This record gives sequence, C-alpha cells and structure tokens, in this order.
Amino acid sequence: MSRIARTAERATRQGDKLLIPYLVAGDPNLSSTLQLMHELVVRGADIIELGIPFSDPSSDGPVIQRGVERALAAGTSLQDVLKLVTAFRQQDNDTPIVLMGYLNPIEIMGYAHFVGAAKSAGVDGVLIVDMPPAESAPLHAQLQAAGIDTIYLVAPTTGLQRATDISAYSSGYLYYVSLKGVTGAALTDYDSVRENIRALRGLTDLPIVIGFGIKDAESARAMGELADGVVIGSALVSKIAELPGTPRQEGPELQRCSAIIGVAREVLNNLK
Repeated sequence: MSRIARTAERATRQGDKLLIPYLVAGDPNLSSTLQLMHELVVRGADIIELGIPFSDPSSDGPVIQRGVERALAAGTSLQDVLKLVTAFRQQDNDTPIVLMGYLNPIEIMGYAHFVGAAKSAGVDGVLIVDMPPAESAPLHAQLQAAGIDTIYLVAPTTGLQRATDISAYSSGYLYYVSLKGVTGAALTDYDSVRENIRALRGLTDLPIVIGFGIKDAESARAMGELADGVVIGSALVSKIAELPGTPRQEGPELQRCSAIIGVAREVLNNLK
C-alpha cells in the first residue's frame, strides 16, 4: 500500500479529513522550505504538496506567482526540489509528498530521468497541471511502474465523459478545483461544488480533495464537509511571503506561517 493510500485509509478510519498544505519549493529558499515541511507535519499536515517553480505558472494567481518568482530568484530547479524531498526523507519516511507543477521542467529533464530521481528521492505522487490524461500515457506509464501516483485535476467545467476518463487514470486522490479561475480566488458557490463532488463520487472510490479558494478556516470547514480533504495553498504562501530571506532556528516565524494549518486542522477535526 502506498503512503498516500495508507494516509487516506487512516484518516477515514479515524473519521478525519486530509489536510494538504501546498508550498512553493525554494520559497524563500530551500532551507526554509525544509523547515516548514517538518513544522507543518508537526502541526497536523497529512500530505504535503510541493510546487515545482516554473517561469510561466499560468494556473496560479498572483500570490503563488510571487512565491514562484522568489523561488526562481533563489535559483531553485527541479533537481533541487528532488534533493529537498531526499533531505526531508532523512527524518520523515511516513508523510506523503506530492510534486505539483507544469510539464516543461519535467520534459527538459526527461521522463525516465525524472521518474527514477523522484522514486529515489521518495516522491509519492505527481500532479502536472497542464498535462491532460489523453496526452499523459508515456509519463503516466513510467510513474505507474515506479509506484508513484499520478494525480489529476477535475474542474467545475469538466464534462462527465472527461471526468470519467480522468478518474480512470488517477491514483492517490482526485483533486477537485473548486472554482473557475486561478489559485487564490475567492470561493463562493458552495452548492455547485457539492453537486459536482456528489457526481464524482459515482465515478471513483479514490479520496476527493478540494483545492483553489480555501482561504480561511470557514472555507476549509465548508469544503471539508463535502470532500475527503482540503488543499491550502495561496493562504499559506501569502504567510510565507512575510518570512525573512534566510532560515531562522527560532520558532515564531515558522509558527506564523503555519498558523492557518493549525486553525484549519482544529476546524476539520470538529466536523461530524
């Protein structure tokens, strides 16, 4: 059983929800990201999504775009992200790590090289924002052979047949995009999210997590009532923007950045 499946099974058994923070790897630098990863696990994160910095993050809003700019300014590459996962695994061999990003850096590295390095580093899942299932067969097959989950996005505008195809290709969990737009936008139409999640339940037995638009404890609770977990991205990256440029050993900076995770966890734990 994969780390993602084991984590999801444990959450279901405990009546809990998956809490998945998103960090831009290398924002503001790799040392800080590593410290934050461990801090977030201590504060209740179940799975960590690491964003691969890319110069054209078209699906991301201004908050994450600025985080990507900070990471690129620090010189963070895909190879650095894989080294970061390796460093994390030296202390934590239980928490699943999902790489989230765009196809271009992976194509430059080469599928075989990327998959082998990801497997060696301890990556559990890969989510490529701009890689639809119909075009993903070569990379998907290599990830599957390596035991790495391939995670796909389902949008509010995704039709039934396409959602069916995505569900068939997906493993680990299904990522539902809660709104039409980029990351960091406000989520307001809870009714349509509820209807779409209900429809997805009929297509897959995988856990369904909701991302985009989870800005605070209220929206985390609302989405947690509908899905198996929530992804918190822009709200966390905006806190990271307040960090100093160099890593600090003291706790207050990290606690400030992960405070929203603690709030969301408290809310989700109280869901019936």
